[in-house]
This record gives sequence, structure tokens and C-alpha cells, in this order.
Amino acid sequence: MKLIEVTTAAHRREFLQMAVRLYQKEPNWIRPLDKDIEGIFDPNVNKLFKSGGKAIRWLLVDNSGKTIGRNAAFVNPKWKEKQPTGGMGFFDCIEDQSAAFMLFDAAKEWLQAQGMEAMDGPVNFGERDKWWGLLVDGFSPPNYNMPWNFTYYKAFFEAYGFQVYFKQFTYMRSVRGVGFDPKMIERSKVILADPDFEFRYLKGQELWDRFPEYFMTVYNKAWAKHMGKSITEREAKLMLSKMKPIIDPYLIYFGFYKGEPISFFINIPEINQLFKHVNGKLDLLGKLKFLWNKIFNPPDKMLGLVFGVVPEFQGKGVESAMILSYREFLDIKKLKYLTIEMNWIGDFNPKMMRVCEQLLAEIYKTHHTYRYLFDRDRPFERHPIFG
Repeated sequence: MKLIEVTTAAHRREFLQMAVRLYQKEPNWIRPLDKDIEGIFDPNVNKLFKSGGKAIRWLLVDNSGKTIGRNAAFVNPKWKEKQPTGGMGFFDCIEDQSAAFMLFDAAKEWLQAQGMEAMDGPVNFGERDKWWGLLVDGFSPPNYNMPWNFTYYKAFFEAYGFQVYFKQFTYMRSVRGVGFDPKMIERSKVILADPDFEFRYLKGQELWDRFPEYFMTVYNKAWAKHMGKSITEREAKLMLSKMKPIIDPYLIYFGFYKGEPISFFINIPEINQLFKHVNGKLDLLGKLKFLWNKIFNPPDKMLGLVFGVVPEFQGKGVESAMILSYREFLDIKKLKYLTIEMNWIGDFNPKMMRVCEQLLAEIYKTHHTYRYLFDRDRPFERHPIFG
């Protein structure tokens, strides 16, 4: 076996095609868009490179020259950990532990040379909402930008010495025919009876004009300290523009108190139900296939991206009121979605896990984010719990 660093256009194509061949008989695998994967490793696309980030990729070939594995490693300058920690991701391999360990060793040795003391994997060279975690339970088709892998990968990671840093739960519930926790209903009544509170979607031009401001306000109060960074109104506007081709205005819901935004529930149609038809390519033919299916074979699943309530209104029933208000809104609009998945919630976030449980949602998929400490005598610590 031999490792080859990805340095040429042919190598980059093989990095994509290796996965296509590996999963070609797996009906639950959905090929990611080529541009989404390549963009992660393109300094012109991924801004982390300009901030000092580094990335490397490998192919693993057997003695006949056939590609049997791939892997990547990266240093994200924005990560703030107790010890310098790098990332390992985009790992795929045939069912051969010696091949897997060779790929893991390559990532470890490269990260050690960069001054790292640990590696997390499999993770993304970017935000946690994409390509993060190893699927260990619930091997149904993946949601957009979520990883799918064979069941035997888990044994590779744990035999090598990776330990679970945190678990990622994807919760699912039917849109209709499922009730809510009675305590949740009771908490919501007080809020819904107060005329100072309002829960609604953003109508018409308000979505494009005011969403960035509303989203930034709530996100920076509710999430910034946990995610390690706040966002600007410009960044929120850019996020909205990227969502525009797939956005359904009825899936974006805000809560207001005396006219000021205090909560949000951001959903999108689960677009992997569309992208599975384009074979990884959004060329002209791929775009036509996407549009045809969007019109005539639209997604029947909603994907919950992010849910937030500003701290001063947390634990007072606002979460419950917004969700019950939204459930009534779905009935009024007679939307055709059958299920909703909340993707993903870390086991370090018990508040959001409780919200899902009160929704009577069930854990549908589980991913693991692993950590490997290079100093094997150093005590291992799990991800801190959100307070």
C-alpha cells in the first residue's frame, strides 16, 4: 500500500471518484455535490486558508495501483481548545483495518508536525453544520451536507484509539398526527395569551429586507458564546442569499416581544431529496434535473437548521409557544411536508435535547465526533456541557 498526496487535477478527481466507486452498490448513500467537496479545499472558496488554515489530502492505493482509501487533515485557526487540536475528515476506506490505520497515521503525523496535540474526526475544514461526525446509528439516506459511511468505520476509529468527544443526535417527528408533551402545552398558554408576544413567518419583502437584522439579533444573544463567534448583518444577508434557490418562506418562523425579535426557528426543505438525482454535478443537465424534481417531485421532509431563544426569555415558555404556534400555522397553510428532522444536536446541549423530547421527537440518527490525544497518558475529557 502507498499514500499519495493530492496535488494534481487527476488526484482531485480521484478523491471524488474513489467514494463514488466505494458506495456504488449502497442505495442509502447520496453522492455529495462535487463543488461542495472541492470548495472546502480551494483557497479561493474557503476563507480559512486566508486566516492561516492549512489542509492536506491523501489517496491510499494498493499494490496494483487501485485506490482503496482517502483521508484529509486540517488545522483550523479558529478552533479554541485546551490543547492545540487539528481535524481529520473525508475518510473513506475499504474494509481493511491496516489500510484505515495507515490513513489515520498520516493525519496524526502531519498534524503533529503542525504543532497539534490532538485530532478530532471525522470533521470538516469549516463549520460544524457540514460533514461532521461518523454515522453510527440510523443508516438512512443522509441529509444535505451530512456524512454517510459504512457501519465498519466505527470499529476502525475505536480500535485505533479515538474516543467519543461528543455525540450528535438527529431528532425526527411527523409533522402531523403526533401531539406534544402536556407540560409544554401548559407553558405555552401563558405566552400565547399575552398580546406582547407574536409568532409569525416573514411575509413578502420583509423576509429579504429584515431577516438579516432579526437573525443576527437573536443569534448573537442566543448562540454566539457557544459557537465562539458572533455574526454580522452582512453575514446573515449572505447566508440568506445562498439559501434563496431552495428557501420556502413558510419554513422560517420568528418570535417577537413588543416588536423586537426574541426567537427563531429556521427550516429548509431537505434538498438531498433533490440532489440525489443530479449525480454530484450541478452543470446544465444537473440544474434541469434539480428544477424538474423541485417542481414535480418536491421534498416531503423539513430540515431544522437552527432554533434559538435569547437568554432573557429562555425557560419561560417561549420555546413551547413558538413551536405550538408554528404547528397551528402549518395546518392553516396546509403544507405538504410529512416529517421534520432537527439536524444535529450535540449531547453537550441538554436544553435543546429536552425541547426535542417535549416535541415527542425521537432520535433518528446518531453521529460520533471522536478525539484522539497524541499523548496517550493525558486524561481524556468530553466536550463541555452548555450551561
